[in-house]
Amino acid sequence: MKNKRIVIAAGTGFIGKSLIEYFGEDNDIVILTRQPHTAHGRVSYVHWDARTTGNWTSALEGADLLINLAGKSVNCRYNEKNKREIFESRVYATQALGQAIQQLQQPPKLWINAASATIYRHAEDRPMDEFTGEIENDFSVQVCKRWEQTFNDITLPHTRKIILRIGITLGWQPGGVMQPFLNLVKYGLGGQQGNGRQMLNWIHITDLCGIINWLYTQEQLSGIFNCTAPNPVPNKVFMQTLRSSAGRKLGLPAPAPLLSIGAALIGTETELLLKSRWVVPARLLKEGYSFQFPRIQESVTDILRHMPRSAYHLF
Repeated sequence: MKNKRIVIAAGTGFIGKSLIEYFGEDNDIVILTRQPHTAHGRVSYVHWDARTTGNWTSALEGADLLINLAGKSVNCRYNEKNKREIFESRVYATQALGQAIQQLQQPPKLWINAASATIYRHAEDRPMDEFTGEIENDFSVQVCKRWEQTFNDITLPHTRKIILRIGITLGWQPGGVMQPFLNLVKYGLGGQQGNGRQMLNWIHITDLCGIINWLYTQEQLSGIFNCTAPNPVPNKVFMQTLRSSAGRKLGLPAPAPLLSIGAALIGTETELLLKSRWVVPARLLKEGYSFQFPRIQESVTDILRHMPRSAYHLF
């Protein structure tokens, strides 16, 4: 993709920064953000409140691609206040973008809305795909369902729409999950979490960016896509891979009761580590996307090449 106009809503986090790195040299990038930033290169920033339409609407005029990443992090305690903010941050931002697009003379050609692969049930028996995956109704699933329904309820005759159910994204930019995992490895705590059998759906950040680029070119495609690598692994294997790649032989495991105590202390939920997310990208494979990083070992090796040794080693 070259010389396109790409708008990224809430693009200042880990995935947004990675998209800027991937697309920013050859394309004009506009970031919708609630915090002031200084423009650099072909990247500019426009203020929005992520809830209502306003002056930022004009930033979407003539855009080739809109990517919506807005949503409060689920890495928190699921109290009533946080639950409400998790729902509202996704619903209001999506609704505001839809209302803005309906006002435009030249709406975006493609709108990709982020969603989550955690919409599928806890699965240790079989993988979940877009065709036969089973969806239940715990809190995380309720969030995902309402998020997607809000997007699907918006009718835009001139804008193609795609939902990306994104898995745990592995990369080197600050703010991602790799540094917390590598901190455990670094200090000898990089063993399995819980029983280690829970499946980890993951995707290398380069493939996430590549999938977005590829979907833009496939003008016949719309709807839901699982944005995960084709080879999910058990937590035990993932942690073993991190340790071996970082040159650490041993790592103490973290039993589920210990994780519960730790989660309460740092203000998060054990579900983020213990739910078995066995998700595969059936539609991407069926439609012909070729993964650059289909397996966990090569992915971790590549990511560590981008990170300083101090990120995963004491000396």
